[in-house]
Amino acid sequence: MATRLESKTLPYGVGHLTVAWYVVTAFLLAILALGLYAYSRQLGEGEIVTGMRDIGTMGGAPWGIYIAFVVYFVGVSFAGITIAGMVRLLNLEHLRPIARMAELLTVITLVLGAFSILADVGQPLRALINLPRYARPMSPFFGTFTLVIAGYLFASLVYLYLAGRRDAAIMARQDTRFGWLYRLWAAGYTDTPEERERHRRTTFWLALGILPLLLTAHSTLGFVFGLQAGRPGWFSALQAPAFVVLAGVSGTGLMIVIAAILRRALGATRELSIGVFRWLSNFLMVLTAAYLYFMVVEWLVSVYAAPSAEARVAAAVFRGDYAWIYWLSAVALVASFVILFVQYAARNHNLALAVIAGLLVNLAAIGKRYEIVIPSQTHGTLLPYGEGLYRPSWVEYSVILGLIALGVLLYMLFMKVFPIIEAPESGEVA
Repeated sequence: MATRLESKTLPYGVGHLTVAWYVVTAFLLAILALGLYAYSRQLGEGEIVTGMRDIGTMGGAPWGIYIAFVVYFVGVSFAGITIAGMVRLLNLEHLRPIARMAELLTVITLVLGAFSILADVGQPLRALINLPRYARPMSPFFGTFTLVIAGYLFASLVYLYLAGRRDAAIMARQDTRFGWLYRLWAAGYTDTPEERERHRRTTFWLALGILPLLLTAHSTLGFVFGLQAGRPGWFSALQAPAFVVLAGVSGTGLMIVIAAILRRALGATRELSIGVFRWLSNFLMVLTAAYLYFMVVEWLVSVYAAPSAEARVAAAVFRGDYAWIYWLSAVALVASFVILFVQYAARNHNLALAVIAGLLVNLAAIGKRYEIVIPSQTHGTLLPYGEGLYRPSWVEYSVILGLIALGVLLYMLFMKVFPIIEAPESGEVA
């Protein structure tokens, strides 16, 4: 007999606001307010308040940490929807508890990526108006907005909506203030065997369609850099696959951190078992090893047989102004791989060590995104200019911190309105 999921107490902390939740929310709102103030300064005074300057005559970089975090945010979204899709495609039932966490992570980070782009352009309204008027569809830049941001985000929203209809129908039977939202989301879904089977087929085929879109979208983002033949340090056939692999590394690592936090906050030790973290850790170990291979290939080609312009960029990255970022990122990736491999070899997975590895790979991913974007602008010009310099200002740091705070706030608010962990398949609604 199926177990009824009806309960007077809403599951997984939905609608339950604690003192700690209010404190964290207030702190995040303060950071978000700082970010909004900083962006208002940028809008009012122009990008002179940032560290960005033109290449060459002004000796700077027009792309700064805003673009670095565009790549980072979109990269994190890759692993989120990939994990959610794999749960459906490969029937990985032990990972079902993290499926919605991954879907929500994808949607929120894509929104943050879009906001990062708007923060980068000096006049965002004019940029949005001129995009459909003057854009060249054959350009990777156009693909970044249409395929990566618009198409990818729309597909992820549809996936999140469809995967949540069953839980919405369950929640609609509760007497809560958000009953209207649950009924709207459920849209008449009653969880009959026929509806359940139709939903299972729909989400399966949607996941099957999204995965090629993911690879194409993230490859397109890599091509924005890799197809610029006149920019040493960017023009490379490895850019697209490296972007995809590092996206998987950062996203999987962040999923480990999020799942561990929610395991403790919600007391969901049964749903988020060590087996879930064992699978994520092993997956992260493989992806990290693959990216370390890309880094070795990059280093070997750059120092062994690179043209003079490429060698100049490589010198800045490996032993110049950006060396500390590169080597700290490399050490973080190696340390993470060692932690994960030792746990794998010992068949003994420690949750705290897995979280440390997840944090390390994300710090490394941010560092790698920074040194992918910046050095080729300050040291990679083919014209007879001197070396440039880029130092982010407090405005840029504040905007990025505000965006991160916004993302965490959206995640926390969603959890108080809708269950972050899916109800088990054995439940019934009617």
